[in-house]
Amino acid sequence: MIDLRSDTVTRPTPEMLKAMTEAEVGDDVFESDPTVNKFQQRTAALFGMEAGLFVPSGTMSNQLGIRVLTEPGDEILIDENGHIFNYETSAASALSGVQVTTLQGKQGKLSRAVLEDKVRGNFDWEPRTKVVCIENTTNKGGGVCYSKEELSEIKDFADEHNLAVHLDGARIWNAMTATNIGPEYFGTIADTISVCFSKGLGAPVGSMLLSSKKNIAKARRYRKMWGGGMRQVGLLAAAAEYGVDNHWPLLKDDHRRARDVAETISNCSKLSIDMDNLQTNILIFDVLEGNAVSAIEKLQEEGIVMIPFGPKTIRATFYFEIGDEEVEQLKAVLKRLFG
Repeated sequence: MIDLRSDTVTRPTPEMLKAMTEAEVGDDVFESDPTVNKFQQRTAALFGMEAGLFVPSGTMSNQLGIRVLTEPGDEILIDENGHIFNYETSAASALSGVQVTTLQGKQGKLSRAVLEDKVRGNFDWEPRTKVVCIENTTNKGGGVCYSKEELSEIKDFADEHNLAVHLDGARIWNAMTATNIGPEYFGTIADTISVCFSKGLGAPVGSMLLSSKKNIAKARRYRKMWGGGMRQVGLLAAAAEYGVDNHWPLLKDDHRRARDVAETISNCSKLSIDMDNLQTNILIFDVLEGNAVSAIEKLQEEGIVMIPFGPKTIRATFYFEIGDEEVEQLKAVLKRLFG
């Protein structure tokens, strides 16, 4: 089966499993797991931040970021397609008591023009806007990335209005690969950063919140409150670190293979794709005849799995287990079914 539902479906490689079994571990609730401690320090330094906190999921990392930057009754601004708004089960409202206000950006990205005049809090009856949430790459936006100029523009706006910036970097590794923006730059843009190791990098579990030492100390308490305090977590941190060292360099091949398949889709008479917005490992394309569900059922009969992203829209996501042989098989099926 060729499973393109998400880059989260990867399985640990034998080498990653070996790194896990050889990890030196301790009790992370007591902050005595040496492997995760070193990895937190290393990742924070990589992104130019003071400290890091390893957590089970990107959702927890995002929500911890929001919690340490806000107080109940505050407001956060986010693109209407943002993961925090669409796919985290209203957690920001439930866990932090904040209002989530969505804005209409482009391909999931915000801009200064979109943010202009959206900051509130001058009157008693208004929520206080506190945080701008950005996502890089954008999931529902089709894996597109922010440029340095776009990020700098948002940071300048946030500074002018005394706002914090939270960066949902679930696929930040893909963004850095596509744009050649160094990780340390993101530390100058965001107050909190969530980075994920189980998307594309192949770790079975794990994300990390990066921020100041003060914010990470607060986040550690909330992590425990929310059930995220783990024990011998060095086993998982070792897998994540293996992914950073060995699978991050492979992302460029995922991007190449995604574009290769996209070119085939663009030549299929029954499919449509916007090649101009293809930057990383996510393909979002439309079915011109029938609907997404029926098209996915046809693909599944051929051993290919994707997910619907709308009534006529399909998403396919590439990762290192999908090699050139699988790509050629996929292209042949697409041509036969939809050419």
